[in-house]
Amino acid sequence: MKSNAVLIAALGLLYLQSAHAGPADYVYTPMVEPGEREIDFKSGTQDSDPRKSAATLGFGYGVNDWWFTEVYLKGVKEGGASFKYDAVEWENKFQLTETGKYPVDVGLITEIEIPRDREEEGIELKVGPLFQTEFGRLQLNGNVLFEKHVDAAESSDTEMGYQWQVKYRWQPTLEYGLQGFGDLGAWDDWEPADEQSHKAGPAIFGKFSIGSHQAVKYNAAWLVGVSDGAPDNTFRLQAELEF
Repeated sequence: MKSNAVLIAALGLLYLQSAHAGPADYVYTPMVEPGEREIDFKSGTQDSDPRKSAATLGFGYGVNDWWFTEVYLKGVKEGGASFKYDAVEWENKFQLTETGKYPVDVGLITEIEIPRDREEEGIELKVGPLFQTEFGRLQLNGNVLFEKHVDAAESSDTEMGYQWQVKYRWQPTLEYGLQGFGDLGAWDDWEPADEQSHKAGPAIFGKFSIGSHQAVKYNAAWLVGVSDGAPDNTFRLQAELEF
């Protein structure tokens, strides 16, 4: 039940005591479609030093009207090196409020990532609340995320990040808006402003029906660094086959 999801959230936030938005990261939304299955591809690249690119391929399933679960394989490429396997990730999303019942829809995201170099990096845990509201054709999303590496070679703080999104529903196949991602440092001791990472930029969205109960859904964004700690440019893309 949804009460179980709330308990998971509380325990997760108490347990987590490092959050950096990767080039393929996307903005989570709190909604769950029961019975929906999807093949999800995400990619991104950023002009850091060295340039870093990432890609993920996952399969997800809407277990019921409040729980969506997905497993990803993740790859990464740095500089002139070739793509290599980086991690496997298990993501669970819980919709905590009935769609449209309250002014703000609320959800919860939890992730467990097991990296290729587990002895060095440990296991990455992420948890955070998801918020969404609407004003006519305008959809607003805002998320707060907490991330920690456990059982790593070196101990780390619980770090805090955020995501936001503004989307105008122009037409189903093409919507437009803005996205933003940020990393603040340790949740209880933020980094100096010039070391934090903040990036934002224009985004497009859309969905195409390709048959009975089948559709391709996409979103992409060009993000510009608005702080010294962020890469100057990041391009990210997500495409989902829903069936």
